[in-house]
Amino acid sequence: MGGREVAESCVDNLIIEMVSAYCNRFYESKPDLAARRIEAIGYQVGLQLSERYTMERPRFTDHLEAIKFICKDFWSEVFKKQIDNLKTNHRGTFVLQDNRFRWLTRMSVDPTQTNTDSSLETTENKETQSASMHLYFPCGIIRGALTSLGIPCAVSADMSNLPACSFVVRIKV
Repeated sequence: MGGREVAESCVDNLIIEMVSAYCNRFYESKPDLAARRIEAIGYQVGLQLSERYTMERPRFTDHLEAIKFICKDFWSEVFKKQIDNLKTNHRGTFVLQDNRFRWLTRMSVDPTQTNTDSSLETTENKETQSASMHLYFPCGIIRGALTSLGIPCAVSADMSNLPACSFVVRIKV
């Protein structure tokens, strides 16, 4: 064995419980604060993982090189696959597309539900909100990793087609 590893199911359950605790116990009436706390935990994880994975590497010379590292090597270490697609506008905005984001593979929002019944609408909104809360952690991981590489940025996520997910990275000037 090459190193210490943690079972994927343990990591999955830890993230589910962390999001649940922050959303349903600690900050039940303050979802914005819960989201910031979850993202901050991800940020710390991203900082530490990036430091570990770049220890033996030379510093990156530009933003695109660092983003490519996140898409290939970093993503492979964390999620056991590379990002499926990377797009950029060459002005500091990058879109990282994962067509099957592993932390969302067991979540779904039922597309057959109609909005004719208010109880269904409420259920769908809760499912969507719950899934979106789970994306603050990986957004924090990406932001922390890039900050560790000397790239201050903001990261947001779009999950309009589960389990696909897009992470939008906007580099701060």
